[in-house]
Amino acid sequence: MRALAYSDYQALRRDAEVIEADFFGDKVLRLADGNFMKLFRRKRLISSAAFFPYAKRFARNALALKKSGIPCPEVLATYRIADIARDVVHYQPLPGQTLRQLIADPAQFNDAALTGKFGRFVAQLHNLGIYFRSLHLGNVIMTPDNELGLIDIADMRILRRPLRKNLCLRNFQHMRRYKNDQAWLFQDQGKLFFDSYIEYSNRDWKLQALTEGLMLVS
Repeated sequence: MRALAYSDYQALRRDAEVIEADFFGDKVLRLADGNFMKLFRRKRLISSAAFFPYAKRFARNALALKKSGIPCPEVLATYRIADIARDVVHYQPLPGQTLRQLIADPAQFNDAALTGKFGRFVAQLHNLGIYFRSLHLGNVIMTPDNELGLIDIADMRILRRPLRKNLCLRNFQHMRRYKNDQAWLFQDQGKLFFDSYIEYSNRDWKLQALTEGLMLVS
């Protein structure tokens, strides 16, 4: 992670579009050249982010996903801007549309092939030991090559073995927090999605046990 002077940051962000911001300032910028900058603010004085900043986690996760064959953003650099107390990841975005954008089209919403493809993709992530807490349809991209990939990848753990069943269930629970996502994923009691997930998972799942277990996870 390189130190970046505030003046150099200002030059980088010149003519940028603010994609996301909050009370404390900019969070995500689309730069004039089409690349992005994501800014991270340390929220607590004593935090793991002091030793392993989220910008570095983003870069590490991007490298690990790339090695595993999962499409994701291409990290260009990570910075520390001391003058505004921000860590920054500068990256090329992953081209394509989010699943959330796709299912806004009624024809795509009812596309069984898309639902099955996503089930296979989640099984692949879990088989690889990838626990992505921010796994929702707004963070999954369908690329122009018809592959699924991930964005906003700072909040991720990559284990050395497939995820335990309780972590898989917890990951599904995260996806239930979004009303429209849930309506798509769990249409017909989730049979399309879970049948595909079970087929490609290397864990021994039964559909009834999986759905019942999901109901018990908080």
